[in-house]
Amino acid sequence: MACAHAVAGPPPAGVDACKPVAAPAAASRACHTGYDSPLAAATAGGRETLLYVPAVLHREHKRHAASGDDGGGDQGTTGVNGDGGKAAHPDYLATVDVDPDSPTYATVIHRLPMLAPGDELHHMGWSSCSSCRSSSKGIPPGGTHTTLVAGGVLSGDIHFIDVAANPRAPALAGTVTAAEIASSAGLSWPHTSHCTPDAVVVSCMAGVDGDPAGNGFLSIDPATRRVLGRWEAPGEGTPHGYDFWYQPRHDVMVSSGWGTPSQLVRGFNPAHVATGGYGRTLTFWSWSRRVITGSVDLGAGSVPLEVRFLHNPDEPVGYVACALSGELVRFVKDPSAAAGWSTSVVLTIPSVAVTGWLLPSMPALITDFVISLDDRYLFLACWLHGDVRQYDIRDTAHPRLVGQVYIGGLLSVPKDTGVTLADAAAAAADGIVPPATPTVVGGVRVRGGAQMVQLSRDGRRLYVSTSLFSAWDAQFYPDLVARGGQLLRVDVDVDAGGGLSLAEDFVVDFGAEPWGPALAHEMRLPGGDCTSDIWT
Repeated sequence: MACAHAVAGPPPAGVDACKPVAAPAAASRACHTGYDSPLAAATAGGRETLLYVPAVLHREHKRHAASGDDGGGDQGTTGVNGDGGKAAHPDYLATVDVDPDSPTYATVIHRLPMLAPGDELHHMGWSSCSSCRSSSKGIPPGGTHTTLVAGGVLSGDIHFIDVAANPRAPALAGTVTAAEIASSAGLSWPHTSHCTPDAVVVSCMAGVDGDPAGNGFLSIDPATRRVLGRWEAPGEGTPHGYDFWYQPRHDVMVSSGWGTPSQLVRGFNPAHVATGGYGRTLTFWSWSRRVITGSVDLGAGSVPLEVRFLHNPDEPVGYVACALSGELVRFVKDPSAAAGWSTSVVLTIPSVAVTGWLLPSMPALITDFVISLDDRYLFLACWLHGDVRQYDIRDTAHPRLVGQVYIGGLLSVPKDTGVTLADAAAAAADGIVPPATPTVVGGVRVRGGAQMVQLSRDGRRLYVSTSLFSAWDAQFYPDLVARGGQLLRVDVDVDAGGGLSLAEDFVVDFGAEPWGPALAHEMRLPGGDCTSDIWT
């Protein structure tokens, strides 16, 4: 069922762009039209009642590691489970009820399997979002935020999932196959997808042969799901691919790089950092010309992952989180800089001396962060240390820590993890004080550490999942793979100027799923959220 109108920008006064065209039976169909500004989304979005999260069932990385396969092609049909046998079931999209007034609160109410085992579903975006309000084509028929875009990093397939027809029971709308992507754009390992005013753009971490130097950006028509080719101009490329964010008002896109796919599926080997197997570069592009305008070397061992601009499109400021070095790097428009943008480290979460681990010093491993829609707070997750941190960033050059809470991690319960702080006093002086007991919510023990984070539009609830990537999960948190991950909520005190507390009434245990223990990753909220929508 389409909306009654497709309009350029906001619907005209008196026109309901989401009015069903025909049958009353369509009344349950969700129809969003995006928001004029991030502040409008924050104040008028309403409390979320559903959440979508991919659930990874099978450890497809084991087959890739054994075969040397780097992704792309038809490997999505032969995944393996944790025991090394053939996969019994595909990964799936889990729909979670997050409405505290609902009888099914804090449970998975629907599971949508993908086509075949072996995807390793990872990040998701939308086929259209608030950015389309500035498109010459206007808001698409049916509204915005109708279709999730979910890439399988190992299968190479990209799935389009209809969440509008029945938000509580999404349906698969179509799939762009790895073979089509390879033949039309020469890409594989799809990671981040962003809706833009005119296309869906997906960062891909490798070429068809798994070579990280062949990484690039895939452009897909959101209406027809036809592959349009590579987004970037011919001849443009970066050493590694991973995440990106764009801002047309400043004619910029910023991208980061994780590492070499053939090494990632084998887990983390510190030796690969020194030999160039991991990213260290932040790349700036001209959004209009689709060419690289400059890059900044963030240093050996930095491994820049998630990239975010402030939500206010007039602000030429953003951040990138460097996982291994524990640094949050601020970038700001600077005509005097060689890349047109200058960078500076604005905070560092230090590594801590430990015994019983892979290295004598354990990094925090900042794997994700999110900025509130009012650009007041930044929340980041430290997957190995286990803590979630809240910073006041109203002074963007000087983030101020105002909240912290631990969710799992390797530093708690040494008798279980085998990891002991070598100097607890020194760690405490750096603000690292893990609890002596495991994280338990609703009788469920949390496996893994705080990893992906998603913030409610009003900034009061932070959802947290615990899985990073199945190969790394298996290496650092074997119990996470064997017993499944969890989805939790952290309550945010915005009225008192900051503060985090773990919600004791909310836990979704993916270790108790009907198809076996699952690993939950990136979360999406219906109608858009703090990491999906870009205002242009």
